Amino acid sequence: MIDDETLEKFDRTIDILEFEEVDILVRAEKGIKIIKEVLNKTRNSVVNRSFKSKQKEIHFFKVVKPKVFSKLIYYVKLFNIESKRPRGSNKSQIKYFNSHIERLQIYFNDNLEFYHYYRRNATSLDEQYFLRGKADIRLYPDTFHFFSDEQFSTSHDCTVATILAYDMLIVHLKTEIDKLENNNGMETAIPPFRKQSKLFWTGHKTDLIELIYALHSCGAINSGTADIKEMAAACEQIFNIDLGNYYHTFIEIRSRKANNTKFIDKLKESLIKRFRELDE
Repeated sequence: MIDDETLEKFDRTIDILEFEEVDILVRAEKGIKIIKEVLNKTRNSVVNRSFKSKQKEIHFFKVVKPKVFSKLIYYVKLFNIESKRPRGSNKSQIKYFNSHIERLQIYFNDNLEFYHYYRRNATSLDEQYFLRGKADIRLYPDTFHFFSDEQFSTSHDCTVATILAYDMLIVHLKTEIDKLENNNGMETAIPPFRKQSKLFWTGHKTDLIELIYALHSCGAINSGTADIKEMAAACEQIFNIDLGNYYHTFIEIRSRKANNTKFIDKLKESLIKRFRELDE
């Protein structure tokens, strides 16, 4: 099996590669080679040894293998995207990257039920999703790996890896778009392997946009110097949400006839209610 020490060594190797190799295509090629070697060794270990318990097996296929396999998917997709990157204007490149972001988002939408299960850290279906030999087509697996390699695959370990990989790809693509839009060397560099937030905005998307604009309007972030785009991007990252065209949504909020600060008012009422309950 792959132990914590091996996993840490693997992470360090990838971090060094990300830091030292500037050429994206070369970095992807080197990354693919490193990860394939690790996966091959890990597969041999898993096939030739038994897990001590169901919980150990579930942990491996839900956490350990996807952590490694996701980086293989990431680098393969990254190589394909960057090798076909338009060499024309910034506008054409931005359009190209946005089209890929939309395709990646479609994957999340197509696997929404499992996506929410995984992101909530739910465990009720773990034995079906992350134990080998549970090849049930009714579980809607999106990969043939668990049919073709039942010794080293479960119905959804590849789905977890794909979710993690696409998260990293979206970070990369948004960073590249930032570079093209700013074009001044001051773009925000976001590490693609940054730990994914486990916080999820479960209210309405409109409510978060209302809150962002309220924070911006009162100058509570960076003494009022942060721009809306930067704040929206940060909230998308923290709360695992795509806010879409937030400027258009803000116009809709502003044009509400009844109450255009509905969520802010709700926040105030909820906090006052808590104060009262604590005083009783």
